Amino acid sequence: MPSDLSPVYVEGAWTHREVSANGARFHVVELGEGPLVLFLHGFPQFWWTWREQLIAFAQAGYRAAAMDLRGFGGSDKTPRGYDPITLTMDVTGVIRALGEANAAVIGHGWGATLGWTAATVRAKTVRRLVVVGAGHPRRQRAALLTDPAQIGASKHVFAAQRPLAAEKSLLRDGGAAVGRMLREWSGPEWPPDDVIERYEQAIMIPGVAHCSLEYFRWWVRSLPRPDGLQYQQRMRTPTEVPTLHLHGALDRTVLTSTARGSGRHVNAPYRWRLLEGVGHFPQEEAPKLFNTEVLNWLADDEPDR
Repeated sequence: MPSDLSPVYVEGAWTHREVSANGARFHVVELGEGPLVLFLHGFPQFWWTWREQLIAFAQAGYRAAAMDLRGFGGSDKTPRGYDPITLTMDVTGVIRALGEANAAVIGHGWGATLGWTAATVRAKTVRRLVVVGAGHPRRQRAALLTDPAQIGASKHVFAAQRPLAAEKSLLRDGGAAVGRMLREWSGPEWPPDDVIERYEQAIMIPGVAHCSLEYFRWWVRSLPRPDGLQYQQRMRTPTEVPTLHLHGALDRTVLTSTARGSGRHVNAPYRWRLLEGVGHFPQEEAPKLFNTEVLNWLADDEPDR
């Protein structure tokens, strides 16, 4: 393990491993045995956001795995490949690399966007879908173009478009911008100082700041381009995967009005839960509530609409 990856290789009951998928190498943490549940983090985090879930889901009889997305944590920092289709092929490739044909996919933020995409373009690899802190990609695009409130809440997305300057801002003062984002986007009781420190250290890993911003750059710059329009066209197809949609009522970066209504893109059982008193990071802000909601839903053979 290179010394600069020490913030990522957190010791615990879990096992760290590396797998190859879609032409890149990915850092995966796993715990437990049973049906595979794959957790996908968002910005500005890495696999560690799921530490409580890894333990709880393993105890509940699942093989719980959390990966670092391309460009984050201990995974490869490639020069290209930050469009949703390539990133989704990363996810489905990791499922296969773990020896499974499919998984329950639980995604937060960008991880939720990739979950939505996988459940649409590679539906056979997604057994169940849980999305957290994100609307369906077509809802997200529409809000970013037309909703003044969501546009105002997305200032970090537009700030990311500045070449080099955005990276410098993210890395200044030991990654202090990450701590500010975590505090601004969460509810009033989170995050503690040690959590902020961990995420600030992780953004300082060489290449992570640049790669993490490439996600946002593709999202904005592709709006008028053929690749972006083709992606949105592909996402017109409703997903046939049962979906649980959790959203923090105090989320100030993806507004409730943006996330709500995503069920129109699901032609399968769909359950919406608005979590009161919680911001953008329900899995960390209220892990017991989050775990109960998801585990109960996974155990339901006939999830309601």
